[in-house]
Amino acid sequence: MTTPIATREAAEKREAARALLRTPFLTAAADADALSLVRRHAPALVSMFNTQLGYRLVVEAGFARLVKAPLSADAPPRPARRSTTSGGDFGPRTYTYLTLLCASLLAPDTGEQVLVGPLVEQLRADAASAGVTLEDSQAEQRHLVAAFRLLITWGVLEETEGTVTAWGDRHEEALLSVHRPALPYLLTRPLAGLDAPGALLGGDPDAVEQPRRSLRRKLVENPLVRREDLTDGERDALSRDRTDLARSLEEHLGLLLEVRAEGALAYDPDREVTDTEFPGQGRARQAALLTVDELLRRHEPRGGTTATIDGRTVPGQLCVWDEVDEVIADLAAQHGKAWGPDWAADTAGLRAEVVDLLTALSLATAPADGLVLHPATARHRATVEAPPRTRAQTRLGNETLSDLTLFEETP
Repeated sequence: MTTPIATREAAEKREAARALLRTPFLTAAADADALSLVRRHAPALVSMFNTQLGYRLVVEAGFARLVKAPLSADAPPRPARRSTTSGGDFGPRTYTYLTLLCASLLAPDTGEQVLVGPLVEQLRADAASAGVTLEDSQAEQRHLVAAFRLLITWGVLEETEGTVTAWGDRHEEALLSVHRPALPYLLTRPLAGLDAPGALLGGDPDAVEQPRRSLRRKLVENPLVRREDLTDGERDALSRDRTDLARSLEEHLGLLLEVRAEGALAYDPDREVTDTEFPGQGRARQAALLTVDELLRRHEPRGGTTATIDGRTVPGQLCVWDEVDEVIADLAAQHGKAWGPDWAADTAGLRAEVVDLLTALSLATAPADGLVLHPATARHRATVEAPPRTRAQTRLGNETLSDLTLFEETP
């Protein structure tokens, strides 16, 4: 019989694990209560993450760092995001500044507190020594400030006096405190012995992967796991061990497993453990949802519908680019007032936003000949809210509508 204490401890460990999935670099400044839970249950969490997902958890007095294994080749890219209200992904230039900034902070002569101005001068000197050209422009300044803000969000830096935003806007000096114990854990592996940057992403070549663990990791990290992308061992685990998979994901992380003929996904009913919410607020999400709905309405695909991508037959519905452009242009005309004149006029930009979002969620693939919608898109068909029914309509009886889905139930 489970005692109330055991139930409470299990809930606390699950909450702590979910906090680490949301914020792999967790500090007291970011969430003191969550860090307290992680420290309280550190031994159990270290064991769970290693056993279930192959992750290493480091817990120190002022921070916790969940060191993840490299993502699989089929996983959508997950770049860091700017902390400003407009957001936006880190690109190569922002990552260049982040790398140079971290190198400057790791220098032996960098103290516990630094001024932004001298630190940036050191960064520029390091860049020149490495043959990296940095321009003195507002655009470059924004990349640098974004790198600073990410390290502040992670708790590696703290604004003691002034802000990096004010330094970027008006060159007002700012004093930063450096959390040196956290610096070595910015990277998942030490750089010593690596002959190229790509080696950081390849994982340990001597590690023996377990299919059940790699499958759990894909379910946790990927918004959608496509059956055709699984190894033979992972497909076997998905078929044979589905009950155990569902139990462990819910018990340890509060995620629910859904398995269908074309693939599987682990979703959070509370919608807390996610980095990209869909459906959701914002023009891109609304446009993507409406685009999917209209394309599915036009084609009415059924289970077993396939498309060919790079010579491989996969589940999905191919929609040629001309048709996608037509749908998006129609939507821009219909919703231009709500979405704004910039998007109403720039349908090419709107298409890029829609395609980027759908591919990032693994809901679509974008080969040269069109957009291939995965069967899972049927989960997200738009729902039109109708006005309340009149008494006369109620007396006529309620029609039963079945939800359209492209998924087929797995035997």
